[in-house]
Amino acid sequence: MDSFTSRPFAGNPAGVVLLTEPRDDAWMQQVAAEMKHAETAFVTPDNHLRWFTPEVEVDLCGHATLATAHVLGGEQAFTTRSGVLTCANDDGWIRMDFPADPPELTDPPIGLAEALPHATIKSVSRGRFDFVIELESAAEVRSLRPDVQGLAQIQSRGVIVTAVGDSDADIVSWCFYPAVGIPEDPVTGSAHCTLASYWGSRLQRADLLAEQASPRGGFVRTTLAQDRVLLSGQAVTVLRGHLNV
Repeated sequence: MDSFTSRPFAGNPAGVVLLTEPRDDAWMQQVAAEMKHAETAFVTPDNHLRWFTPEVEVDLCGHATLATAHVLGGEQAFTTRSGVLTCANDDGWIRMDFPADPPELTDPPIGLAEALPHATIKSVSRGRFDFVIELESAAEVRSLRPDVQGLAQIQSRGVIVTAVGDSDADIVSWCFYPAVGIPEDPVTGSAHCTLASYWGSRLQRADLLAEQASPRGGFVRTTLAQDRVLLSGQAVTVLRGHLNV
């Protein structure tokens, strides 16, 4: 599936494996490594959902949850490592109910400035999983050329760079997760649990249209609702098949 897009070969690709019975962790990790997507989702008949990168299992993933709900028909409730996540159809989009992740201001980690050359860093915050780096402008986010190996040395799941949006969206971002085997993630649902919390307070708005300005690109509608974030996106099926193992 391509998630957070209405057209093929854009947004964020995800594998979705519809299990007929539970499988062991090692097998799922091998399948995820074979698929080579940022995340591959595995869902059992009773809607227990797990997500694996090519290297590790993760606690929360938005685009692979969206992809799974798209395959299964939109209206779903998944049991996950981050609690029960519900999905609903919303006028051609799928709306996911995720936990909010309000970040807190912190000092820049060692090596951050060097890993983001020519970037004007306005603030650094830390959420549950990721650092959030606010830059001066959307243009800086779009033109960023980070040192991905340098970002891999920072002790977090990933690094989100963001700024107030321009004509296309309210906010823009770009996300990097080299520490878990994903140098650059095209459109990151879980990052918007943090971004919606971060920008909601600063812009004094509950509803935002967010653009992830990666080369593939994609859009996420976010609604901040106290300790929850509603993330809405579209998805496209590009391939169906059978695992012969």
